[in-house]
Formats: sequence, C-alpha cells, structure tokens
Amino acid sequence: MKISTLVLSFGVFFAAASVRADTITLVADVWCPYNCGTKDSNPGILIEVAKYALGKAGHSVEYTNVPWARAIEDSRVGKYSGIVGAYKEDAPDFVFPEKGIMPSSNDFFVKAGSTWKFESIASLASVSLGTIHEYSYGDEIDKYIEANHKDPTKIQMGAGDDALAKNIEKLLAGRIGAMIEDAAVMSYQLKQSGKTGQIVKAGTFGGDDVHVAFSPKNPNSQAYAKLMTDGLNELVINGEFEKIKAKYQ
Repeated sequence: MKISTLVLSFGVFFAAASVRADTITLVADVWCPYNCGTKDSNPGILIEVAKYALGKAGHSVEYTNVPWARAIEDSRVGKYSGIVGAYKEDAPDFVFPEKGIMPSSNDFFVKAGSTWKFESIASLASVSLGTIHEYSYGDEIDKYIEANHKDPTKIQMGAGDDALAKNIEKLLAGRIGAMIEDAAVMSYQLKQSGKTGQIVKAGTFGGDDVHVAFSPKNPNSQAYAKLMTDGLNELVINGEFEKIKAKYQ
C-alpha cells in the first residue's frame, strides 16, 4: 500500500507539473539580431532571453517566422502566445513586460552616393520611402505613412517575412530613394548579405524599446510578462545578457 501510495503521489505531482508547464508560441518576421530565422545557428537576442526567462518557470518556447502583420493579428486572437520585437505602438492592446529588452531606433538609409538626408518629417516629401506593413515607427512617422501610403512616389510598403531584404534590393535598384529600419538590424542584414558600404545612414528619428509582447486573449499573458521582466533582470545582474548580445556583434 505504501508503494502504491508513493507511486500515486508522484503521478499526481507530475500530472500537476505538466499542466503548469506551457508551450509558449512566439512569432515574428525575421529581424536579426533581435529575432532571427528559425534555421539560423543563433535564434536572436530576444528569443534567447525569452527561452531563459520562461524556461525557468518550466515553460517551453516555440518560435516561428511569419509576416509581421499576420504575427500581430493571429496573436491578437489567441492563435499564438505572443510576438517578438514589438514596440508598444505596434500592438498597444497586447500585454507588455514592465520594460523592454533593448532600445531600438528609427534610422533612415540611402544608397551610397545619395545626397538625401532626413532633417524633419517635411523632408520625407522629396523621397520615396520604403517601409514594412504594420511596422510602427512612432506617431509622427506612422501618421505620415498613413496619409501617403497610396502614393508610391511617397511610400512603398513591403510585406512578407523577407520584407527587409526586398526593401534593400529596391533601394539598391533605385526603385525607392530611402528606407527606414533599426540600425542594428540593418547593419546585421548588410553584413550577412555582403552589402556593407553599399547603403549608408541618412538620419535618425527617435525609437523605443523592443519587447516580447503577449496576446490579449491569453489568460496567462500577465504571468508570462512578469517572468520576462524577472528573467531579464537576472541576466543583466549575472552578466549573461552582455554575453548573449556579444554573440551577435
């Protein structure tokens, strides 16, 4: 009877543990070094932080690449647990941790030799700007994009999980005059594609922290967000966060 009781007790314990341990599905388009391709040797800084922070509580993380607009919409209705690499403006109804994982910036890039520079929102009127569908670039630029997105001489909006690579090719081919992207992401992409030096920075306009944000439909999202905050704090204190970032140069 004692053995049977012990076996039963362990069975109940492991059953309860399996209920508490969730498979957390995170989605985003490729945005290295923050979140990279699923087949890349390193998954991305934010994915590594998420796996550490959520894994400490026994959860597992499944990461998938889908176009950004679909990532937001499918997570919003609860198909996925959350999105990776989000500004709060991207999905203000989502559940965000207390602080972002890393700062990001909105930087403008042109083909080497171009004389165009970003000086103000008004300066955008003289160039065809490459953007990505459903990305947020801050209130002022978002409003400019919304007002001009039907005019290809002002805005050309890429889509799909390879939207960044397409924008780079359009810029080099002269089909757009400038594009907007995070500086770390652009630097990483240009190094990987062997195009460093062909595209140069032409100004910057603010930015925000990037987050792993969770679905408003998932009842566990607040708990996941708290785990992300606690896990990031641990990684910063023990020095492991700097080691993670260093892998991505």
